[in-house]
Amino acid sequence: MKLPLYGWLAAQTISLVGTRISMLALPWFVLETTGSPTKAGLIALFEMTPLVLSKIFGGPVIDRLGPRRVAISCDLGSAAVVGLIPLLYAADLLHFPILLLLVALAGTLRGPGDSAKSSMIPQLVEAAGVPTERATGLHSFVERTASMLGAVAAGLLIGLVGATNAIVIDAASFAVGALVLAATTAGLTRVRTEQTAERPEPIEGPGSYRAQLAEGWHFLRRDRVLMGIAFMVALTNLIDFAWASVLMPVWGQQHTGPETIGLLFATFAGFSALGSAVAAAIGNRMRRYPTYLVCFLVAGIPRFLVIAFGAPLWVVFVVFAIGGTSSGFINPILGALQFERIPAHVLGRVTSLISAFAWGLMPLGGLLGGGLVSAFGLTTALVACGIAYFVVTMFPAIDPTWKQIEKRPSKPLVAAES
Repeated sequence: MKLPLYGWLAAQTISLVGTRISMLALPWFVLETTGSPTKAGLIALFEMTPLVLSKIFGGPVIDRLGPRRVAISCDLGSAAVVGLIPLLYAADLLHFPILLLLVALAGTLRGPGDSAKSSMIPQLVEAAGVPTERATGLHSFVERTASMLGAVAAGLLIGLVGATNAIVIDAASFAVGALVLAATTAGLTRVRTEQTAERPEPIEGPGSYRAQLAEGWHFLRRDRVLMGIAFMVALTNLIDFAWASVLMPVWGQQHTGPETIGLLFATFAGFSALGSAVAAAIGNRMRRYPTYLVCFLVAGIPRFLVIAFGAPLWVVFVVFAIGGTSSGFINPILGALQFERIPAHVLGRVTSLISAFAWGLMPLGGLLGGGLVSAFGLTTALVACGIAYFVVTMFPAIDPTWKQIEKRPSKPLVAAES
């Protein structure tokens, strides 16, 4: 039964394209209506902070209600909240504090919604009868392709129909994604495995929510591989955000122009989608440990160094293409590890915590990049970030615990929807 998997992928594509459109449309809308870069920056802060917090605290809700129900409910709620922005603006009722409140609500809904969709993967794998790497690889392919298409669509839509109408399209994408997910995954309520019978009943009584939240944290803390993944992704996302939001734009302003930066980002994302597609096809037959090390080595430090030392532009494009392809293999491996190592009854909580780690330091990336450039110059900032990226991603080469990532269980851990 592969319809749930394909339906989930379609819903993810629709929702992610809409989200990428709003990432540009919302700050553009604020700049058009207020003329204030500071207020545009506040939009990101008010969205990201509750998003990270809701990822942390939404895990027990996912495990109690079931990931499918939470994912659909959050997307429908997001459609309503985001849709209020252009509606109130048209009625001349959208004051800036109200906009901040709506953006914060959107972030609060998106956090557990995104985590719930990821938590559906074991059920989708069981229903479709495919390797976990196939599902995580396809998800990575969809995510990276949607990022590339969404960025292009955002620029075209804002130019053709304006930022306000682009936000309307984002709201519609949440609604359509929720409907597609609801229609195609209804059969997952009947998916069960032998492990389901071992699932403990939800903790009842006073303090049960806090106890469930603590249970997720204690499980993550005891698993050295998962805890290592959480910290590694948090640090690499911090450096990547500094690279994308400050270092690359500064280099482009000094040497090439915005068009080249856009093409480089599109090259990296496009080849990353290609790598994810290959990983989806053959990832279950590859050795994880050496693949992880080689792919992070190729996707990491070279792209910093070619920029720092003034390599010819064609070399930069080649390095970005090769690095993007390598990066496409990484998320399928990391995703498969999570769903194999985390028991079904704490899946929502633990994956939410790992996701919160991944997003938690990203808002500081701009400060890191800006501070390094201001204090030491662009070249030193690029070299420092590249070396830091190398150290963080190559640490598993000296920690034997990471060799456990080669282990594959005979069956995925799956919990039935309630």
